Amino acid sequence: MTMERVTGIGGIFFKSSNPKSLGDWYKKHLGLDVTDWGGALFRWGGDGSTRGTTVWSPFSEDTTYMEPGKSPFMINFRVADLESLLAALRSEGCTVMEKSESSEQGKFGWVIDLDGNKIELWEPAPGY
Repeated sequence: MTMERVTGIGGIFFKSSNPKSLGDWYKKHLGLDVTDWGGALFRWGGDGSTRGTTVWSPFSEDTTYMEPGKSPFMINFRVADLESLLAALRSEGCTVMEKSESSEQGKFGWVIDLDGNKIELWEPAPGY
């Protein structure tokens, strides 16, 4: 049986010289429901489909959250089983960051792609 890997996009994160103004622009011109913390949540799923959330969030230009990635953005992919996927990626020779985290939102791990981009892998907690 093939292991399920990525199940959707969990978020798009990017650097901005002025995240607050950028969020205001997206709210005014594109109608994003930008929250007090500066990002927007897109809830999805209806009858017969999986419920979930995709996050849109600008970060301060000086954030270190995307390091060691070199790009001003980071994609967060939803995954079914974080630990199994990280183990598979390691066995396939991928650069997997040793650090992982758990929070009320779920479990998080990171891998570096061939272009040096840090990719966040997220096994959502129920309800996310």
